[in-house]
Amino acid sequence: MEVITQHDGDEQARLWNGHAGRAWVETQATLDRMFEPLADLLVEAASHRPAGRVLDIGCGTGATTLAVARLKGAQESLCVGIDISAPMIEAARSRAEKEGSRARFICANAQTHAFGAASFDLLISRFGVMFFDDPVRAFINLRHAATDGAGLRFIAWRGAAENPFMTTAERAAAPLLPNLPPRKPGAPGQFAFADRERIERILRESGWQGIDIRPIDVACSLPEKGLLHYLSQLGPVGKQLQEEDEQTRTRVITAVRSAFEPYVRGDEVRFTAACWMVAAHAPLRGGNTE
Repeated sequence: MEVITQHDGDEQARLWNGHAGRAWVETQATLDRMFEPLADLLVEAASHRPAGRVLDIGCGTGATTLAVARLKGAQESLCVGIDISAPMIEAARSRAEKEGSRARFICANAQTHAFGAASFDLLISRFGVMFFDDPVRAFINLRHAATDGAGLRFIAWRGAAENPFMTTAERAAAPLLPNLPPRKPGAPGQFAFADRERIERILRESGWQGIDIRPIDVACSLPEKGLLHYLSQLGPVGKQLQEEDEQTRTRVITAVRSAFEPYVRGDEVRFTAACWMVAAHAPLRGGNTE
């Protein structure tokens, strides 16, 4: 399963194989802690299913894949992570090797990768499915990779308005960064799945059944000492800062750090992640299981 395929030449491939991918690797420990409560929800979902083959879509540096592999470690199972980012997949493989994990990783676009038919019994994702340029095509491809009745469980962000922590940097930096690109509703990116009806439509059109979409609000945190690196490297502001001079960078980072002060509690930064928990399953051949 550890096959590297060529990246599609699209914007997401360029983004995640450039600064965004490298920044994510450099901030891995902070992000793992930050999103651990969400990864735990997917590990719990995996724990309710028998040993089998698990695919982690948009696995990043592998935290969720490795957690599920540890859960399934003593069983006859296979955990595979797929991501379009070569830097993140390299980091994931290094982590797996260090802990002696059976997890395997594929550097490819899950929208177009030639998975073997009926290869996985459970497909999961923590914030990895919002970046497809053709989501219906992507979920058709993923359904092709699923066994009959295979489960699909993923977590995606709700809207920007419900996640003020995630847009704090942009709002604070906007007066100082006139070239900061605005987010485009529905475009591939963090909030692409903000609309519940859109998620349901995508899954139905791609052939998934038993669709269940529920809002969840999850308490998350990161170390205060990691906040400056987080806000200066990640997201639209982190990307734009790479193009700015040192004076502008300093002014922006100072303004943005001040804007995050309401979230700081001692040596921690705390916020609530407003997300969707999405469940569905692949159809059974020869029958409707709705």
